[in-house]
Amino acid sequence: MMIAIPLIALALIILYRRKLAEEWTFFRTRRREWAHDKWKNWGEPFLIAGILAILIRTFLVGPYKIPTGSMRPTFMEGDRIFVDKISYRFHPPQRGDIIVFKNPRDVNMLEVKRVIGLPGELVLIEGGTISVTPPGGRIQEFPRGTYVGGNGQVGDFRVQLGPQEYFVLGDNRSMSTDSRAFGAVHPGDILGRVIYSF
Repeated sequence: MMIAIPLIALALIILYRRKLAEEWTFFRTRRREWAHDKWKNWGEPFLIAGILAILIRTFLVGPYKIPTGSMRPTFMEGDRIFVDKISYRFHPPQRGDIIVFKNPRDVNMLEVKRVIGLPGELVLIEGGTISVTPPGGRIQEFPRGTYVGGNGQVGDFRVQLGPQEYFVLGDNRSMSTDSRAFGAVHPGDILGRVIYSF
């Protein structure tokens, strides 16, 4: 490998020797024009591409990595995901959405979980069965692609969500640290919705 790099560089120099000679003459005789030409052809496009990449990653779509097995079988450890960061500016999270958010107990830690309970709802977990009571009714919630790992027993749990609170669970519910441990998630801590994985 160490010898391959100099050989490739030498081959490129031989292949493009005329172009390199022209560039050297251009640089020596008209430096200001040479610098302007390089800026327009190389510097400016790279700068624009870099700014666009930063803006897209910060405000539109960002890549993340799944760190644990709490979302099995939907996502496995090491899977990569893309997160839509803009849609929640126009509508709130929906039940079943998989979101990336800051851990309420440690804002430096990012979590990936599924939204189960929406603001104002009562969430009840009994023997692995999840019931969500929205204002005016009662439903049982089994999002597509989720399961209760192990023997299906995750312990009983009951929480009444406030007007700005979301209850989230990992799909691998017997092996997940989620709202049962760190509490409800607030909109300000939600970074976005998972839209693609690979």
